[in-house]
Amino acid sequence: MTSILIAAAIALAVSILFTPYLIRLFASQGFGQEIRIEGPQTHQSKRGTPTMGGVAIILATLIGYVATHLTVSSDPPSASGVLVLTLMTVLGIVGFLDDFIKIRRQRNLGLNKTSKLVGQLVAALLFGILAMQFADERGLRPASTHLSFVRDLTVVSFGAAIFVLFCYFAVTAWSNAVNLTDGLDGLAGGSAAMVLGTYVIISFWQFRYDCARNLVVGCYDVRDPLDVAVVAAAAMGACVGFLWWNAAPAKIFMGDTGALALGGLLAGLCIVTRTELLLVVLGGLFVVEALSVSLQIAVFRTSRRRLFRMAPFHHHFELAGWAETTVIIRFWLLAGICCALGLGIFYSEWLNATGAG
Repeated sequence: MTSILIAAAIALAVSILFTPYLIRLFASQGFGQEIRIEGPQTHQSKRGTPTMGGVAIILATLIGYVATHLTVSSDPPSASGVLVLTLMTVLGIVGFLDDFIKIRRQRNLGLNKTSKLVGQLVAALLFGILAMQFADERGLRPASTHLSFVRDLTVVSFGAAIFVLFCYFAVTAWSNAVNLTDGLDGLAGGSAAMVLGTYVIISFWQFRYDCARNLVVGCYDVRDPLDVAVVAAAAMGACVGFLWWNAAPAKIFMGDTGALALGGLLAGLCIVTRTELLLVVLGGLFVVEALSVSLQIAVFRTSRRRLFRMAPFHHHFELAGWAETTVIIRFWLLAGICCALGLGIFYSEWLNATGAG
């Protein structure tokens, strides 16, 4: 438990203290955000706000994790932890390139779709292939070829090749979903922090009832639950620290650098904790945001009419007259409800598994 608290505290401190330096650096270099012309007109005042602040989230997470292992943790970094952090970092690099191109071209379009998908493909393939390696003494690997909800569903099994394709789908879906949600000050960062905090609880619970330590009914076969909790705690602390500067009115935006990295992190966490379908509930806000874009496109192409005033649908409410802060707070509430519901499902499944429910 100490390692989890230390990781969160270090990442929080680094994020809060390092982000102002990035604000000054990026502002001096002219690394300002471009704003969509067709978006809410109130957003035009944000033009020029420093972006690529996701650098602070990534560095704070990595520093929190590494510092914890150098100070209080007696165990070396685990395969699961390193792989999830690598996935986050590679996607962060893809997002950084996207943000940098937007700034250099002074428009709201960076990498083209093909280039971004190739970057996500490389990250997902690297993660998917390596996650099937590094078996421990029990034969457990960071990932399994079974589809999972709260734990592996043995009735749904992938082959190795299909699993890698599933990783690509999960990584692409979640990184894009978080990216689409990142349209209001602090919305994506605050929502991601809630999901990451939930994963701290889930991973620590899996550690407490790890079959390797406590072979009882309802125990969990997860390779590195405690170290995964440290990763989630560090990322949560980094998001909260960044939110100090990113909350409305934002002094800096996370950009694609942070959004793609956080989406990849969530995808990696759900795979190594065997909660792939549960993340659909935990990250329900991200799912709905992505779904609103898909529905908008589908309806417009079939009927030439718009389902929402603008997608992602947080902009729909802005154009309907809601204040930006009202949208943010209410969407945070929805994100919190999704996390509470998902955590309740996780706990009730354990109660049923142990016969205590």
